[in-house]
Amino acid sequence: MSGKARIPALMAVLALLLLPFTGPAAAADGPAVKLSASQAGTGGSVTARGSGWRPGTLLMLLVCGRATPSRGVIGGTNSCANGDGRAVTTDTRGSFTRKLPVAEPPVPCPCVVHVATVTGAKAEADAVLQVAGHPVAPLPAETSGGRLSILSDTRLTGSSGVLTWFGAPPTRTLEFTAGNVGTTTVKDPVFRVGTAHGVFAPQWDEQQWHGTLAPGGKALIRLPVELSAGAHGDYTVSLGYRGKVIAEQPWGVGRPWGVTLFRLLLCLVVPAALFRAGMAVVDRVRPRRPGGVRHRRLPRPLLRPARSRTVGPDPAPTLPWFTPDSVPGGPAGRLSAPHHDSPTSPATPTPKGPT
Repeated sequence: MSGKARIPALMAVLALLLLPFTGPAAAADGPAVKLSASQAGTGGSVTARGSGWRPGTLLMLLVCGRATPSRGVIGGTNSCANGDGRAVTTDTRGSFTRKLPVAEPPVPCPCVVHVATVTGAKAEADAVLQVAGHPVAPLPAETSGGRLSILSDTRLTGSSGVLTWFGAPPTRTLEFTAGNVGTTTVKDPVFRVGTAHGVFAPQWDEQQWHGTLAPGGKALIRLPVELSAGAHGDYTVSLGYRGKVIAEQPWGVGRPWGVTLFRLLLCLVVPAALFRAGMAVVDRVRPRRPGGVRHRRLPRPLLRPARSRTVGPDPAPTLPWFTPDSVPGGPAGRLSAPHHDSPTSPATPTPKGPT
């Protein structure tokens, strides 16, 4: 075989060797989901098979109404049967297989099986599903002309006050720069701000920004975000517009340590108060001592103010161990020192005089 003939043969061999690796590369172009059946009734189930997802990613499967693969889920997860959703984690090749019960969504069909990532970078895919017996209504008309686009990264500004340390609702402001990339003016657009804790679905709140964006114009938009009282942990703030999630921002909320301190103090004060009340009851019901005297604490003597001394003659001094009226063996009013009056004592001589 000549040298020129060997080159095509080598190229054919290389093409056959590289052919097995082109399939996964093509499948990795984007996430996709397929159903075992395109129609099912309430109470039944369908099997969803996905491919092209990131390996080891947690996904959520939901039956959603008012949705198509081209327009997505209009109204977000509020249009889905969230109570009958299922979670699944992709394998090392980015594939999954999960059985999903068919439930009626809260809004009319057209319906889809909506698959979206729970953590990490945002990715989603839809597959058409006809829910037998569920009402069908046309989708709202798609507006044309003005179209908003996020021109900068979203950020949360603001800080928590002292009251948040004691359980007050944490608040922030979601800021981003939006631009009108359409052909008509956008006036007072309505955004949807959602907060999600952990793997739970976000709770949405519609907020209207008052302003006008001309074609090609841009503006800094600020939207308030508030959590429930005592909230703490890892949260995700989502921004939606016209039924689609256009941005997400993580938010780590600190624990309200003031509430914990208050509970610790409460655990100390309440037992101390109960102990004092119990001791008071014990002192009330304590039996009397022999003799009918109950042990009581003697009152402290009151200190009387010193009397002012008056100017004048000093009173007659008296001995401290008795009073003038208590002189032993003598008449009342004797102020002399005590002496012995007994019959055996010698008589006192008296002077003799003329009789």
